[in-house]
Amino acid sequence: MKFGLFMYCTVGRRAELEAGMAGRHPDLYPRMLKEIGEIAAFADQAGYFGFGHPEHHLQIEGFEISNDPCLMAMWLGQHTRKMRIVTCGFVSTVNNPLMTAEKITTLDNMLQGRFGVGLVRGYQARWVENYKIKPNLTAVGPWNADGPENDLNREYFAEFVEVVVKALHNETLSHRGKFWQFPPEGFVNPHEHPAYVNYGQGVDADMRVNQVGIAPRPFQKTIPLYGGFSQSLRTAKFWAKYKGRPIVLSGNTDFLKLLWSEWEAEARLHGHEVKPGEQACWGGIGICAETDAKAWKLFEDMEWFWKTWATPFGQGMPELLVGSPDTLNRRIEEISRTVPVDEAFLLIPQGIHTPDQLLESLDLFARKVMPNFG
Repeated sequence: MKFGLFMYCTVGRRAELEAGMAGRHPDLYPRMLKEIGEIAAFADQAGYFGFGHPEHHLQIEGFEISNDPCLMAMWLGQHTRKMRIVTCGFVSTVNNPLMTAEKITTLDNMLQGRFGVGLVRGYQARWVENYKIKPNLTAVGPWNADGPENDLNREYFAEFVEVVVKALHNETLSHRGKFWQFPPEGFVNPHEHPAYVNYGQGVDADMRVNQVGIAPRPFQKTIPLYGGFSQSLRTAKFWAKYKGRPIVLSGNTDFLKLLWSEWEAEARLHGHEVKPGEQACWGGIGICAETDAKAWKLFEDMEWFWKTWATPFGQGMPELLVGSPDTLNRRIEEISRTVPVDEAFLLIPQGIHTPDQLLESLDLFARKVMPNFG
């Protein structure tokens, strides 16, 4: 089992967030970047396999200042040498799928194959409504889970992923869908350009564009695909078509067994061979300390963060990997007996905790837990 980290890009401690408008504070964002660089460099040397981060915008409150997933990926890459950087992920409702594929291949090359990517549907309505690129799309969550908005978003997402994957795996492509057409139907380049015909593909001599392609091609033969934080069996099965792994932060062993089984069955229907552990990733909020009491005391501010920020979006509390090394070893062993896990993610209280607190937790986990599952 390999262990990676995931952060929300939180700009400050609890008191700083409670003071209001922390995202606009002139000192906090530069400090956050410095701290993230230190954490990533340490984790890289300590043996963590990856470091994940989301995409969110308009975060004046400072809970998730993760504006540009490409820039944050390169910031993490600049401070590491071995770790996989996991952008998880590009929000479909605010991104052009062809451009997203182009960004993915560029990052994969810049990181020389140390890149993994998630594609997600978007659940924070305030910024999705301001940034969305199709007027009839909305963010999704418990408030519209059973309504037509959710169905439309899911339909759009399926086409978005189809275009991204098609662009990543083909020299050129054309796509005719409900939401996107690449290239536009009947498009003729408005001026002659012989290089398109002589040195490329997809453009006829009369400048009619019938195929487009992205460059560069991916550095990796197959870029690892992730499904974001999934609590949905339906979403997990969707990702099986592409052999993309949902990240499941749940301790419900019955649900885990069902998801792993359903994902594998669906993947095999699409012709994929599946090795144990490839079905999905597992994890939870991670805090490791010398004693359970100390770990749970440290969890208090992270619990405040979750209830203040995540709960109103309809997100339940994740699996809590909070405790001493012995406690965490027992819990991870219990899960590994339930379902095979190749990659596990610790959602760390980055920003909420000081660098010293984070590094102490990560160091103890790396020394006292990780070797037991290698």
